[in-house]
Amino acid sequence: MMEELKRHGYDISAGTLYPLLHAFEESGVLISRQEVVDGKVRRYYRATKAGNALLGELRTKIEELVDEVLEHRSKRKAPGPLAR
Repeated sequence: MMEELKRHGYDISAGTLYPLLHAFEESGVLISRQEVVDGKVRRYYRATKAGNALLGELRTKIEELVDEVLEHRSKRKAPGPLAR
């Protein structure tokens, strides 16, 4: 997960990521399971029904924010002389 986030420009440490995942699990938006892979315990997370609903709400809010930012940019006129 940290590698995927890094690929998108987010350099997040395990010390930041894991507390977030645990908090999401405690709030009921994620569930996890443990599996031993090559002698190491791995934890796999997935969204719950509540988590998917929250994701839908967040996507809507993000779309609204992006639309506002891009609308503002498209309405901006060509830069004029700098006021002094």
